[in-house]
Amino acid sequence: MLTPMDIHNKDFKRSFRGFNEEDVDIFLEQVVRDYEKLYRDNLELKETLDRLNGKLEHYQHMESTLHNTLVIAQETAEDVKLNAKKETELILKEAQVRAQKLLEEATSKVRRANAEYDELKKQSQVYRARIRTLIQAQLELLQTEEEDDN
Repeated sequence: MLTPMDIHNKDFKRSFRGFNEEDVDIFLEQVVRDYEKLYRDNLELKETLDRLNGKLEHYQHMESTLHNTLVIAQETAEDVKLNAKKETELILKEAQVRAQKLLEEATSKVRRANAEYDELKKQSQVYRARIRTLIQAQLELLQTEEEDDN
């Protein structure tokens, strides 16, 4: 690519019926000025483009990172919900097992208490029968003694 200096330093061969040197020099100076301006503008635009492309890459990277973060957050939320559901089910099952165990223990205690009650009831009946027999024997003995005393 031609630089403004290339244009400025360009020498043309002279010929017999050539162009007016002064007009060519004035025109070349104008071309050099315009070309320098275009060249600088082009360089500035390239720098701006590079800077904007860098920013674009940065923002695209940020977008990708945010997207990945959002996906991870959604997956984490789903995992948390799933784990909470599993933990709830586990707690519920444990509570049901404990409730069943407590119910079985209570039922067992009631049966033992009923058995003890039945045993005490039998012992009470036996004790009453013995007391009744003893009292009857004592009464008979008293009657026999009274009869003997008479």
